[in-house]
Amino acid sequence: MFTKLLRKLKSRKGNSLAEFAVTTAMMATLATTAAPKFGQVGAGAKEKKTMANIDKILTVANNYYNQTLSEEGKGRFPGQSKYDSQVGGIDLADGASTDETLEAYVETILDAKYSYTSELGEFVYVFSTASDDDDALQGGWMNLETSVGFDSDGALDFKQDFGNKGIESPFQDGSYAYLVIPGSGSGTSAQAPVIVVMDTENPSKLHKTLVP
Repeated sequence: MFTKLLRKLKSRKGNSLAEFAVTTAMMATLATTAAPKFGQVGAGAKEKKTMANIDKILTVANNYYNQTLSEEGKGRFPGQSKYDSQVGGIDLADGASTDETLEAYVETILDAKYSYTSELGEFVYVFSTASDDDDALQGGWMNLETSVGFDSDGALDFKQDFGNKGIESPFQDGSYAYLVIPGSGSGTSAQAPVIVVMDTENPSKLHKTLVP
């Protein structure tokens, strides 16, 4: 019986050490090549999510504009005291129109801001009233490592329209901020104010504008 068992053990076939090594190498190669693709898929999903969130913010801003237009005769965005006042750090140069200012800002300034570490002092947070806003800190609605500022009136307007809540960016270093370029002109040449909303993760890429 012992002899028969010994023969079975000796005759049992299996993978050689060389075959095992080849298989391991192939699995490692597949893992190495697949990892970046999975990372790209994840980043792409986050981009879609954050752009959808920006759309939600702009929808609320547009509703706010239309309501004030109906009630006051001229529309304005959250944080504006009147249609030709700015929110954030972008004002009109002498003789410049709203459209001209928007185009120049997006193409020459915003386009060069690739990260939350860029100079973003012209923006204010959408959902945070101050650096010690507990709701914003707990909700992840701001990133204190950025240079983004605050506009308490605008943030309160947005939070109220979102049911006293905010929206957290899907990116670790992301958060939502906005600015309003004042309206300009009068009569038939009047131009409405413009709002720009972005994610601090990559403002140059992750932003949208709303021109009423």
